[in-house]
Amino acid sequence: MSDNSSIRVCVHAQAPPPSIPRFSSVPMSVALLVLPDFLLIAFGWLLNRKLGFSRDFFNGLEKLVYYVLFPALLFQSILHTPISIHTAADIFLATTTVVVIGIALAWLAAPVLRPAPLAQASVAQCGYRFNTYIALALAPSLAGLTGQSIMALIVGFAVPLVNLAAVYALARHHGTNIWGALLRNPLLMSTVLGLAGNLAGLELPTPIDTLLVRLGAAAVALGILCVGASLTWQPGETRFSLIGWMLTVKLIALPAAAWAVALWFGLDPVKRQMLVLFAAVPTASATYVLAVRMRGDARMVGLIISLGTPLAALTIPLWLLLAS
Repeated sequence: MSDNSSIRVCVHAQAPPPSIPRFSSVPMSVALLVLPDFLLIAFGWLLNRKLGFSRDFFNGLEKLVYYVLFPALLFQSILHTPISIHTAADIFLATTTVVVIGIALAWLAAPVLRPAPLAQASVAQCGYRFNTYIALALAPSLAGLTGQSIMALIVGFAVPLVNLAAVYALARHHGTNIWGALLRNPLLMSTVLGLAGNLAGLELPTPIDTLLVRLGAAAVALGILCVGASLTWQPGETRFSLIGWMLTVKLIALPAAAWAVALWFGLDPVKRQMLVLFAAVPTASATYVLAVRMRGDARMVGLIISLGTPLAALTIPLWLLLAS
């Protein structure tokens, strides 16, 4: 493109998605739309627990998804998600507002519940980080390629914010180099590179673009299988009040805030539903990885993921109906 002042957008160029309101009159329709991905989570748990696919196998698969497949999906999706700066401003501001609200609500637990500082720093990320695999899997089911494009933008805007907040909270406990940790984050780097390439009007050679498409196509299904395999219950001393707080923030308070923010910014129905979906998905399995690598309370984080993921199967359809 000759105009480098705008991002290319497929949101306007593509055919309109199926009308979202048609789901709102039939609650079961929305539940059926999200069911396949939660069945895939259950299948991942079954593979790991009952069918002989070891934890080591899934550790390797998670590395492949986290460092190769998912960055390819993010980079390629953002590169091919053309929206003008003017058109993208509302979804950027809305996404930023929702993330800031999530961070504030998660950290409000500190003065109210007075948990141990390291436990708070470890689990706070569970209140505002989001499972991108589930979000990007559900988006096209709800609103076609337009929904997927909008969700890719939301993810692109949110990833730097949530990673900065999560890494900073844990890094300050151990003297870790915050900026070094961020620069090594493959999701952040692929997002930044995708946005930069989009702004510059970058067009990849067809073989490279096709390669990224095929890598990205594998990311969602394999990523969701890894979510299921990571579900576990580790016994030990547990602060259920803190776990309950983070689950309430992630599955109830944050989607409600996203719905209110979408109305406040006057988002159209598709953007509104994608923003609420983004807020309603359970926390990312990467929160556990970060807690382990930065010597946080990984056990508590694992419990929140294990409880929140199946609960989200019940809450997501309700929030999508409200957002329709």
